[in-house]
Amino acid sequence: MIILGERYHFTEIETKILNKKFNSIDTILYKNFSTDENIKQLTNLLDNNRIIVLNTKATIELELLKYLTSLEKQGIEYLTIEKFMERYLDKIIITGTSFDIQYLEGIYQYTVSQKIQKRIIDFIGIVILLLPTLFALIYSFLKIKKESPGPLLFKQKRIGYNENEFICIKLRSMHLDSEIDGPKFAVDNDPRSFPWGATIRYTKIDELLQLWNVFVGDMHLIGPRPERKIWVQEFKKSIPYYNQRHIVPPGITGLAQIRYHYGSGEVDAKAKLEYDLFYIKNWSLKLELSIIWETTLFIIQKLQK
Repeated sequence: MIILGERYHFTEIETKILNKKFNSIDTILYKNFSTDENIKQLTNLLDNNRIIVLNTKATIELELLKYLTSLEKQGIEYLTIEKFMERYLDKIIITGTSFDIQYLEGIYQYTVSQKIQKRIIDFIGIVILLLPTLFALIYSFLKIKKESPGPLLFKQKRIGYNENEFICIKLRSMHLDSEIDGPKFAVDNDPRSFPWGATIRYTKIDELLQLWNVFVGDMHLIGPRPERKIWVQEFKKSIPYYNQRHIVPPGITGLAQIRYHYGSGEVDAKAKLEYDLFYIKNWSLKLELSIIWETTLFIIQKLQK
């Protein structure tokens, strides 16, 4: 593919994914050259590329646009960076600008049919995970009692569907005084965790009890991860379209968790939102099952380490 401009910079993970999908990735710095020079560079690179990505804030000159249009007859496609990211990297990028928001169209609540399909998947998941959850509950009771005396369960208010609060249930993985100095984001190798707590956080076993939240309808198996009110209020101020993730119920796991894995803070919240918006906009049974499959592989890999 040919990238025209430097408006968006691909992350290391995204670059690895793209290298697997395309034989070559070439970049043209667009704004540093005249229209004729850009056309000449494109022409020289066309033999090895069939997709051109418009990755610039600058207005595309009419002469260059005519040239790009003419290439379609040769089977060469040109896409905006927004459409490219959605098609090849399963995310809707948030630029913070208002000049192009068409790619945000189609982000709606689930249809009745989709809600029914998701609830069927939810209950199948509850049945399959019931025994592992009971085992984790009993074993964790013994480990937590030994390593960090106190409650087995950790209950915390989270923001869910339509920004309504609900009580999210997890196995306790941190010491009782973990937020004595105020709310904090959890981080990798969090010093507030006791040994078994660190293990169940790493393997995501601590989240199995959220099956209760799924059962009562607060959550789905798959969906945007629910955040605490204090962080939601902060992110709404600084991240465009953050409210959109609340038009559907949250989930135990989701596309953001298998694509971006672990993160905290505003930058990570924005990155995860881009995957959440893609998931809401492009929901399908195939996408739902693929996330379940990738989550399963992710957990198996964690358990083997």
